[in-house]
Amino acid sequence: MPSSSLSAARSDPVLVAPGRPQPRTLLVVDDEEGPRQSLRVVFKDEFNLLMAANAAEAIAVVQRQPVDVAVVDIRMPGMSGIELLGHLKQADPSLEVVILTAYETLETARQALRLGACDYLTKPFDLATVRAAVARALDRRRVAETFRSSGQRLVEVQRELEDQRLHQEIVRNRGEIYGSVLHDLNGPLTVIAGFVSLITAQMNDLTTLGAEDTQEFKTRLDVVNRHVNSCVEITQRYLGFLRQATSEPQGVSVNQILRDAGALLRVHPSAQANQITVLPLGEDVQVKLHGTDFIQLLLNLAINGLQATATPHAVEIAALLLAGPLDPAQWVDSPTDRVLRSEDFNPRQAFVAVSIRDTGPGMPPDVVEKLFRTPFTTKPAPHGTGLGLSIVKRLTLLSRSALTLHTEPGAGASFTLYLPLVPA
Repeated sequence: MPSSSLSAARSDPVLVAPGRPQPRTLLVVDDEEGPRQSLRVVFKDEFNLLMAANAAEAIAVVQRQPVDVAVVDIRMPGMSGIELLGHLKQADPSLEVVILTAYETLETARQALRLGACDYLTKPFDLATVRAAVARALDRRRVAETFRSSGQRLVEVQRELEDQRLHQEIVRNRGEIYGSVLHDLNGPLTVIAGFVSLITAQMNDLTTLGAEDTQEFKTRLDVVNRHVNSCVEITQRYLGFLRQATSEPQGVSVNQILRDAGALLRVHPSAQANQITVLPLGEDVQVKLHGTDFIQLLLNLAINGLQATATPHAVEIAALLLAGPLDPAQWVDSPTDRVLRSEDFNPRQAFVAVSIRDTGPGMPPDVVEKLFRTPFTTKPAPHGTGLGLSIVKRLTLLSRSALTLHTEPGAGASFTLYLPLVPA
């Protein structure tokens, strides 16, 4: 007679000496008392034994506690051993199952192995065979646990490495951002300091203040005020970037930015005896770009041209409206050319092309190859920080724009910005 459901809760405890590993758990599922007791005698000294007289008791056991190996009879009332095998594997995929049957068929064996049985034995079984089958099942269980533990540790290590990489990336990016802020603020602050010094000197020389003097001071104070606002915009832009804030630019006047850039450059310390020419559009248009970003692009590229050589030379900024689609296939990196293009750059739209040309000595191929790296400069400290072209690269990519460079030794350098036009 099958035992009652209480048999599922009974186990044969195995005494373990202090320091030795805890015994594994073996579940025996058979509706006949004889085979259950035979397996109890065989494995009572090696396993923590659990007994079940039917499939329902066996499912309750594995749901209640972990089981390493189960020995299951196929023919049982209610749910068969094959059906139980599926439920056991669903509850714990790593649980190893040895199937026992007195009515062996090829199809039954195939079905058992297909569902994940570790072994398939026929009754009556001899002790050596069943011991070997359970030992193989336990070995498979240990191997699976080792793989699972190694996999979990690998995931943990990968997560730690990724966290470390992200931390280093954040530190690197923030360092570049703070350096860019200082670099960007240096230009407007230099202009402000220059105008304040000039106004102070003129006021000290004046005994009376006429109408012309008042207008001149007012004009220069307007310039100072504009550059103070520019400093505020720059700091707000970088603080927004640190907060991962994004705002879609509405558009900015090309000619207004060109005028501002020209005014900044003419009082920049790098200008000195150099000639600066700004050629605006015949008819003003707007480009889809933040005004502060636009002026920073022009300033960094123009200052790069101004600092190309200590010998007096010329820098020209010229804007041109391009109505037709571009052909980026013609833009190819070479020893004299470099191309920088945003992934969102659309060559089929209308553009304003702003070129920044200088008549300096040009760039040799080894310098062209290293452009846009962070940081990179050919100027000795403290004259060059290497951040200028890095800022140009970041702003170009963020603004869905493109930038090309053509240079030849002895023939100067020409950067061209392709900025998307705001639709009319």
